[in-house]
Amino acid sequence: MIEVLAKLGRGPVFLAGEVLECVITFTNPLSASSTSASSEMLAWASAQIHCQFHASENRVALPPSDGSKHDVQAENETVFVPNRGERGQCILSTPPKILFCDLRLDPGESKSYSYCETLPIDGPPSFRGQSVKYVYKLTIGCQRVNSPIKLLRVPFRVLVLHGLKDYQFPQDEAVAPSNPFLEEEEGLKKDSGLADLATELLMVATSRRSLHLYNISNTRGKVGSFCIFKTVYKIGEDVIGTFNFSEGDIPCLQFSVSLQTEESIQEEFQRRRGQPVSFSTHARHQEACLHTAQSSFSLPIPLSSTPGFTTNIVSLKWRLHFEFVTSGESAGTCLVRGSQSEAVTWTGVEQMEVDTFSWDLPIKVLPTNPILASYVSQFSSTNSITI
Repeated sequence: MIEVLAKLGRGPVFLAGEVLECVITFTNPLSASSTSASSEMLAWASAQIHCQFHASENRVALPPSDGSKHDVQAENETVFVPNRGERGQCILSTPPKILFCDLRLDPGESKSYSYCETLPIDGPPSFRGQSVKYVYKLTIGCQRVNSPIKLLRVPFRVLVLHGLKDYQFPQDEAVAPSNPFLEEEEGLKKDSGLADLATELLMVATSRRSLHLYNISNTRGKVGSFCIFKTVYKIGEDVIGTFNFSEGDIPCLQFSVSLQTEESIQEEFQRRRGQPVSFSTHARHQEACLHTAQSSFSLPIPLSSTPGFTTNIVSLKWRLHFEFVTSGESAGTCLVRGSQSEAVTWTGVEQMEVDTFSWDLPIKVLPTNPILASYVSQFSSTNSITI
């Protein structure tokens, strides 16, 4: 028996273009004093990263696969196929890397190997939607002599920052602060520079503030105004907006604001022509606001959510969805006077005519620092298997 342990040192979330590093440890758990202790042998072990794509047959019409390219070797259990037994199709993979050949482990002995691979910068982000899914995994394959291959899959999340691959790194390394007392490997230095650059670009893009003021009106007149100071956010930030109903001619009884994503299939891959898009609500604020002059809301963008992106099959966009309930009567008839005593009491009417209308405001949501997103990731940094 051999225990295989795979550990992602920095966490299970990465930016496309970063270097993924995983330490894989093989251990013979039996102690040397055990009566059944014996050396264990492994013929070989390899590792490979792949992205698995799965689409809903009710929503997405994919072109038929080419049966002439059927790989007979993939059915052989002695061939390393990282996505063996998984639903969907592999749309992206890195070259496999051999970790070792002919490994011998004595009782209680363990050996560790480091796997490093640069994540493709032009791949899709990790996404689990209603119509399509993009799932990234690191697969480690091991085999004993004359035995089938055993697979250890390590799922992780990939965030994509568009425009990062087109940015030219400065050639003058002197502009970057460095510690002369620490030795830094070139690969780690470049990877750290990529993460720092992404953080800087995100900060610049999301820190710009300018007043966006919108008038809220229906067919009967002005209801109020809405103010928001930016429309570009990172996942993990709060969307904050304010309402001003004091200048409205039509009284607003209630409003709600929903933070939503819009998942739409590209026209050529739609199962039915003109099929509706799919909406998912991530946060919602609702408030009764009769006789309220001003109000505000704060909606958090979940760190586990996917930033907006577009592929040849699906597009994901973010928006704020507003719903307003206004009075069909004038403000003076909304309430009934109930008493002429010194302490005047106002009682709301039991029934009244109302009008409802909605409005959508598109916003842009970008990734965040992958280390921050790792704290709320559903994936574990450590995975193991026994063979």
